[in-house]
Amino acid sequence: MTKHSEDYIHIAAVFEAAKGAIVLITGFGLLVFIHKDLHAVSEQIVRHLHLNPARHYPTIFIDFIDHITDPQLLVLALSALLYALVRFAEAYGLWYHRQWAEWFGFLTGGMYIPVEIYELVLGVTTIKLTIFIVNVTVVALLGTALRQSRK
Repeated sequence: MTKHSEDYIHIAAVFEAAKGAIVLITGFGLLVFIHKDLHAVSEQIVRHLHLNPARHYPTIFIDFIDHITDPQLLVLALSALLYALVRFAEAYGLWYHRQWAEWFGFLTGGMYIPVEIYELVLGVTTIKLTIFIVNVTVVALLGTALRQSRK
């Protein structure tokens, strides 16, 4: 593996660790809402966004939040923890050039490509296109690393 491709693998590792950290922080954030009045919180969010709580979409949001239970919040937080641990393990493996991590990243990143293409067919936005380009780049990079490791 060339020094140049090692740098890109390290960038992919940092990217995976960042995804894990963001989801972990979000999971801890969910724990804050256990035993809280979620109806009041959802109304506060709607008002903070300068939306009318009586309108259709804000009402759907508020009604949805009203039906979330503390056990559901706990399950979501634990799911976030599990996802973050998987991302951290992948980041570790990529940083230290473990072939299992390259395979894992290649396969998990590759499985999103058909969905991303479908989303682009429905309508191209800057965010969708950026996500697609980044994902294809990471999958191609990991595929190249795997091919080089077989030589």
